[in-house]
Amino acid sequence: MRILSKAKVAIIGGSGLEDLLKEAETIRVGTPYGLPSPIYVGEIDEETVAFLPRHGPRHAVPPHQVNYHANIFALHLLGVERVFATNAVGGLNKRLKPGALVIPIDFVDFTKLRKGTFYDSSPVTHVDMSKPYCLEIREALITATKDIGENVWDDAVLACTEGPRYETPAEVKMLQCLGCDVVGMTGLPEAVLAREMEICYASLCYVSNMAVGLQEQQTISELTRIGEEKKLIIRRLLRKAISSLPNARSCVCSHALEDAQL
Repeated sequence: MRILSKAKVAIIGGSGLEDLLKEAETIRVGTPYGLPSPIYVGEIDEETVAFLPRHGPRHAVPPHQVNYHANIFALHLLGVERVFATNAVGGLNKRLKPGALVIPIDFVDFTKLRKGTFYDSSPVTHVDMSKPYCLEIREALITATKDIGENVWDDAVLACTEGPRYETPAEVKMLQCLGCDVVGMTGLPEAVLAREMEICYASLCYVSNMAVGLQEQQTISELTRIGEEKKLIIRRLLRKAISSLPNARSCVCSHALEDAQL
């Protein structure tokens, strides 16, 4: 299928956000890591943008089975330099209520079975994660959130767990003791793989529920309701943030491999 053009900006998120794109076409991109989710390529305010539904077009792939390597590598092949990720998370910090918007500044990886790197052999590569999320994309998201009059928590620590089950009350207490503010199942290894491809990456999260022990029970219907409520706001934020990005990148992400390999 004909590709409109190489996209420098991509969105990774839940199905439904593809409606953001004008005259989008669906493409499949083969990678050495398998076939990723279908990718929609279209335009947002005259900017060519790719949208990749992380869990597939019908949300059929559970978080621990997402082919993160294929997804990121496919975006790399399309020429993507910047990724806006969206993630539903549970609130660990009691000040973050369902519906709150969060732009993480750091993360803690509690996944167990996911391969976390593209570099399993030579050259031995130790990519720097002292600034885990792209500062330029974070700034664009923070500014866009304030511009549309929404409150945002912009210094949160994200904990990523394996899933697909929810955390136990003891696990939630542990994450709180470690200083984590929100918990989700999809932020990693996605962020690390993007950095290894020298792709800028940041996440826009919304709190879909309070973590176990902070509310009586976890239900999919409640999560879905909150997601639907925030969808229009997230669409506005992404559109505004994408349009405000500087043309040239001046962040550490763009040269992450310069002094990372032995």
